[in-house]
Amino acid sequence: MSEVIIYRPAKNAMQSGRANTRRWVVEFPPGAPRRADSVMGWIGSGDTRAQVRLRFDSREEAIAYAERNDLSYRLAEPHPRRVIKKSYADRFRWDRAS
Repeated sequence: MSEVIIYRPAKNAMQSGRANTRRWVVEFPPGAPRRADSVMGWIGSGDTRAQVRLRFDSREEAIAYAERNDLSYRLAEPHPRRVIKKSYADRFRWDRAS
């Protein structure tokens, strides 16, 4: 029985929106260490399960998939989103502390 990680991905630093952060991901951890190819120098592994990333619409669907396939899972809950309201005009207020 192998362990999978169920999580909701964080927003990429290059994204302005939250398009790829709403779905839950089931990911298999690497089962074999990576090694450098002697001819090309590329880094690779013979473990193909580490390349698999399954996406689900809800956390319950991801957990149900893991239980249905007899996979132990580790659930990583997302951190709550903090919204800091900023106003461009506040940069030019006369009573602003420098």
